[in-house]
Amino acid sequence: METRIAVISIIVEKKESVSLLNEILHEYGEYIIGRMGLPYRIRDINIISVALDAPQTVISAISGKIGNLNGVEVKTAYSNK
Repeated sequence: METRIAVISIIVEKKESVSLLNEILHEYGEYIIGRMGLPYRIRDINIISVALDAPQTVISAISGKIGNLNGVEVKTAYSNK
């Protein structure tokens, strides 16, 4: 199956959603190239970037599940290659 490279940008505003977010990322761990998380204490949020190499349907599923979490914003950017 053809895969795409994507970066999912996540902003977590409600700490209660962090454990559910980590469960989702763990579930799709085989597709994750890398991840970086930055706690921004001044604003009491967490900023996370996740790089993926996965089929389009998987990227959409991950993004959708994360976007449904309470207090979590998500955007996905795709490579053209």
